[in-house]
Amino acid sequence: DHMPIAIIGQEKGRSTKEKMERNFGMPHPEGYRKAIRVAELAEKYGMPIITFIDTPGAYPGIGAEERGQSRAIAQSLYIFGYLKVPTIAVIIGEGGSGGALALGVANRVLMLENAIYSVISPEGCAAILWKDQSKVKEASKALKLTAQDLLKLGVIDQIIPEPFGASHWDHRRSARILKFFLRRHLRDLLRLKPEEIVEDRIKKFEKMGAFVEV
Repeated sequence: DHMPIAIIGQEKGRSTKEKMERNFGMPHPEGYRKAIRVAELAEKYGMPIITFIDTPGAYPGIGAEERGQSRAIAQSLYIFGYLKVPTIAVIIGEGGSGGALALGVANRVLMLENAIYSVISPEGCAAILWKDQSKVKEASKALKLTAQDLLKLGVIDQIIPEPFGASHWDHRRSARILKFFLRRHLRDLLRLKPEEIVEDRIKKFEKMGAFVEV
């Protein structure tokens, strides 16, 4: 309870004004560079890192691309992959594409039971694969974006139960539930040496997916 921890979070906002101020939760490259600075500072002082993910994806505007959006995401993936302190990522709402994965390379990935995590939105998937917006339901099923599907696939490590009606109805209770699971996972990770922390993270991602030798 008294250990300093570095927190990095994405926020969409709730009102229209807040959403516009936060760019609807879509980070610019400067946001990812800031996250990297915080992560490196946390590593320097031996502080565990918790990231809270809630984004439809990185901002895809021309200006963001000109300022190195893809490079910023790639750097974040690399830096977070080799941090020598425990890292936990929590998907609290929407985890969209590389914009979410940039903060999702962690020793443990937790996910609220009603959150989603996917390479693309169902609407975007339907438009690309079927060129038909009426296929959103089929796209959702094919993407396996629910917490339950992702736990079976080994993409996430823990589903965090939400209060009745979902977390936004009872923030305090939801925070208490999340705190319980965060403490449990941190306790396990803090037993590892720095080099073991990196190895644990690498092995976690190597186990994902299904491979067939031909």
